[in-house]
Amino acid sequence: MDPRRIAYDRHGSGRPVVLLHGLGDRRQCWRAVSPRLADDYEVVSVDLPGFGASPAPERDEPYDVHSLVRVIREFCELHGLENPHLAGNSLGGSIALELGVQGVAGSVTVFSPAGFSDNLARWGMRTVGLMANLATRIPMPVKERLADTPPARAAARLALRGDPSSPEAKATRFGVRGLEPGAPYVRMVPRIADYDFTPRPIPCPVTIAWGDRDRTLLPSSAEHAHQRVPNARMVSLLGSGHIPMADDPRTVAEHIRWTCRAADRGARTAPRG
Repeated sequence: MDPRRIAYDRHGSGRPVVLLHGLGDRRQCWRAVSPRLADDYEVVSVDLPGFGASPAPERDEPYDVHSLVRVIREFCELHGLENPHLAGNSLGGSIALELGVQGVAGSVTVFSPAGFSDNLARWGMRTVGLMANLATRIPMPVKERLADTPPARAAARLALRGDPSSPEAKATRFGVRGLEPGAPYVRMVPRIADYDFTPRPIPCPVTIAWGDRDRTLLPSSAEHAHQRVPNARMVSLLGSGHIPMADDPRTVAEHIRWTCRAADRGARTAPRG
């Protein structure tokens, strides 16, 4: 994976804040959050390789959480994003935490990060991976029609939104363009099901937030996250689902800003050698 081919948006000025989306999403998921940070920070929202406008890795290339961690670190180095604040959702949250472990992050704020699920949830993710593989055999026009049926749209709202009945959730649907043989989504789902965050120190301020209505990675996973990242500030996002940037962008921005400021205060008060 070539960091020079990663698509991104860059707004504002100040210390950089890098925003990382979840599996199957794209950088535009942060569009309601970025303007709330850009007055004080340089906000860089990224399309992870294989999603949005960033090309997918070759079939023979490693493609898992750890390979994405490497390419995002290379992306930051390439663009001069030194010691950036990192924020991520789901898969993006796992990448941000791993970069925090490596000591390259100024702070880390994550929303429902992958890697903390129990065995039952992992079985569910593997089932999703199996269904995704089966769906690759269905012609695309058929998949598009199925995704637009009322039951499929209701399932998407239930899985992804905090309040499935809200007017804002009405347009939610499952994307089926990624359900093709060898597609990034199909390749990545089993990798996420197998990924487990290993407890290690993270030498910067960390906030781990979980939507109390997350039906994709259940809120009970937050207990495992607290055990493995004991220095993290734990937050429950009331009324939010798996993608809180869509449900409550204002609160998401406030928690990112809180963690950034905690790191900035620490940097100003650190003793000079």
